[in-house]
Amino acid sequence: MLDSCEHVIGAVAVIAEAILKAAARVSVLATSREPLRAEGEWLHRLPSLELPPRSDDLTSDAALRYSAVQLFDERARAITDGFALDGDDIAPVIEICHRLDGMPLALELAAARVDVFGVKALAARLDDRFAVLTSGRRTALPRHQTLRATMDWSYELLPETEQLVLRHLAVFQGDFTIDAAAAVATDDRINAADVFEAIANLAAKSLISTDISSDVTYHRLLDTTRAYALEKLSESGEIERVRALHAEYYRGLFERAETEWETRPTAQWLGDYGRQIDNLRAALDWAFSPGGDASIGAALTAAAVPLWMHLSLMEECRGRVERALAAIAAGAGRDQRREMQLHAALAASLMYTRDAVSEIDAAGTKALEIAESLDDIEYQLRSLCGLWTFRISCGQHRVAMTLAQLFYTLAAKRSDPKDHLISERMIGASQYYLGDLLSARRHLERVLAHDVAPAQKSRIVRFQVDPWATARAYLARILWLQGLPDQAMRTAETSVAEARATDHAISVCVALVVAACPIALWVGDLAAAEHYVEMLLDYSTRHALAHWHALGCSYQGVLVIQRGDLSAGLQLLRAAFDEPGAAGSVPRLFTFLLAEALGRAGQIADGLAVIEEAIVRSEHSEERWVFAELLRIKGELLLLQDAPGAAAAAEDHFRQALDWARRQGALSWELRTASSLARLWRDYHRVEEARVLGSVYGRFTEGFATADLRDAKSLLQELV
Repeated sequence: MLDSCEHVIGAVAVIAEAILKAAARVSVLATSREPLRAEGEWLHRLPSLELPPRSDDLTSDAALRYSAVQLFDERARAITDGFALDGDDIAPVIEICHRLDGMPLALELAAARVDVFGVKALAARLDDRFAVLTSGRRTALPRHQTLRATMDWSYELLPETEQLVLRHLAVFQGDFTIDAAAAVATDDRINAADVFEAIANLAAKSLISTDISSDVTYHRLLDTTRAYALEKLSESGEIERVRALHAEYYRGLFERAETEWETRPTAQWLGDYGRQIDNLRAALDWAFSPGGDASIGAALTAAAVPLWMHLSLMEECRGRVERALAAIAAGAGRDQRREMQLHAALAASLMYTRDAVSEIDAAGTKALEIAESLDDIEYQLRSLCGLWTFRISCGQHRVAMTLAQLFYTLAAKRSDPKDHLISERMIGASQYYLGDLLSARRHLERVLAHDVAPAQKSRIVRFQVDPWATARAYLARILWLQGLPDQAMRTAETSVAEARATDHAISVCVALVVAACPIALWVGDLAAAEHYVEMLLDYSTRHALAHWHALGCSYQGVLVIQRGDLSAGLQLLRAAFDEPGAAGSVPRLFTFLLAEALGRAGQIADGLAVIEEAIVRSEHSEERWVFAELLRIKGELLLLQDAPGAAAAAEDHFRQALDWARRQGALSWELRTASSLARLWRDYHRVEEARVLGSVYGRFTEGFATADLRDAKSLLQELV
């Protein structure tokens, strides 16, 4: 056995070959950072120890199934009296194992410091790992007594060219390609061919890991190697120049990504560019640092917007875009087209992350103005769609309809049939909110009948959501209103499935908010409602989508109310109105449900005040889809108030609600109102009139297992 051969590898190769030739029955086991490249050599690469997933949910038993945690635990218990891996220490131990890449020596050195720092502080100090991990065994070789000595040993054995390349590669965060490496390492001392050769040698010495699982080969430095190489790069005085080369390379990469967005299959596009997000972040951090180049940062930010949009990283997008716009305002690389892109991205990201109504309006309007001045129809369409979405969320439906019609007119100037279908979707959704259900359904069905976008191509970046999944979500709501609850539920389920297939969190949230959550609650399928509400809260939490999280909390409150816990449900619903991202849209969408729940809880005056405000707002904004239900709920609250003339006032509101529902073709609202009116007439011994409910019930052709139809049937049986 020949151990630790790397510093005398040439001589060992000669000796090994000589032994094998002279003694045919002898085998040689050699350990080294790189192959001997001797005749008859068979390589067995030792991987790092097995790492558990980063998770706050792992128990100590589950974590200890992984060899990296086992080694750390064993060495920590040997050194520290009373050490036990449990409770709050599990997550930081897992983090330590990951930060040290499962390297046995590094883990032993880390475990030796638990008695000094404790697990949590040790995990927090690993950015300074070379100063912390210094307590190796006294009997070990000097190069094994500290982490820095170990890295010094490996580094000093490298030829000068490989040292230079390794230093330069330290600017990469995560994966990089050979072309990216050449971009940061080539200079007057070393050419691209030298870089390629150096990377091959560094990979052979296990200083670089290589992933050949896809069509493109990716490399990366282990975290400890990168930290060491970054120190060496800083000491060389070249770090700012190399960071600039890194940022320039990724500006070019993401500008290419921007042009390929709608021409390549989504999975392929994300496979190439999604894994570069850590390098994107590193490049932007440098560009906007005191020693960076803000003009590169502004260009890179604009080019990276499609990636943030597809990954639904709207909070990150917002922060990066605001920083870029501030740099431009300070004089960094003014460019109208870039400013237009950034303002459009700011408006979109604010819509999902902040209550900033005036800022959203200002950013969207600014993007539209610049697009018009540049005669850029593409960004005029994007800006109009963004402003339409904003007006819809604010309840300004007549204004939204005007924007949809402007989009329709502008799209007619383009040959792309998708633009026309997007305008159909916008007009259909606006007509739904305005209460024109028949026309809205025709528009949405035309969209769904002409899905011209290939399924494997992304259709999200231009308008922030998958337009076909969203069209199906609005169609589901219309189907429910028109008295087709089974079709509505199936359509809602399909909308969610389509959105999930895009792997786009915002599209999933839209399908859940617009269709799946409300329809499950309306039909009384509380198990399905719970499933969809949990999905909405999960997606919105993981992707920091504050607006959708507030809506999820609201639906959660409604679900608890429907299960009979009025006090807890009302508390949840009111708390949701104060959530970040709720603004005015969340209370507006749920006030009629709040009013009804207040009445059931005996807070009748409060309920009447809430519903009256909702009616006034609906009349002002022309949000007519729910107007019949608002009138019905007010009638129910008047009955509960039991003031003089309450029955007559309630009957008047019920009759108005029936009229609205019939004019709109909203059979489901009509059934609810007819049931309210039938109960009123029954209680006042007007049984014959109450039986009019039967004519409404008889117009249903499906959904007889839903809550409203079951209640109506039970009431009709009482009236026989």
